[in-house]
Amino acid sequence: FHLLFLLMQTHVTKTPVTLEGFQAILAPGEWGHKLSALIPKSLVDELEEERESCLEWARNKAKNPKRVTVKHPAWEQLDNDPDMYQIKFSWKSGDKVVPTVVDTEGTLITDKDTPLYSGSKVKLAFVQKPYILPDDTIGSSCKMKCIQVISLNAGAGLKDEGNLTAEDAVELFGESKGFKVSEPNPTQDATPCSVDSDGDEDF
Repeated sequence: FHLLFLLMQTHVTKTPVTLEGFQAILAPGEWGHKLSALIPKSLVDELEEERESCLEWARNKAKNPKRVTVKHPAWEQLDNDPDMYQIKFSWKSGDKVVPTVVDTEGTLITDKDTPLYSGSKVKLAFVQKPYILPDDTIGSSCKMKCIQVISLNAGAGLKDEGNLTAEDAVELFGESKGFKVSEPNPTQDATPCSVDSDGDEDF
């Protein structure tokens, strides 16, 4: 069926996206596997357009097309950034199709202790499918096909292995304007270090 074929197209995030919130990707949590990521509005626009076709297909399959209940999509706009959305995926280990997780060279990641938490960067490949429930509730769900891990959250992945090197410190903080060992005398444009009042991180 031509419409179903169109609905099964694979969406791929061409640039890495950031994991946000609770993650249970490699090891399942109490409710199975979960992945939540931030995606740009441009991708959501594609999904929204495709969703209309999904709902049309599901509505035509309903017992009473005029009385269907439409469920919310898998994505939600961020309150603090109208150009970004949070999208959520879920699956169970016993599902017929489960996502493949690979590194940047395509090697399968099997270590369940890999710190793939909020803040990590990944590329995603997924499809959007229509569904209809017995009570004539319809909607579309996003099903993950493949996850490529680009970088792990440095904070979540740090191990207690002793003192950090200077290179490690630069990686954590980046380079800042201010005090330099080569120029010990304070300059007018040096600014004092400020404390971030919101120091909580979601791991």
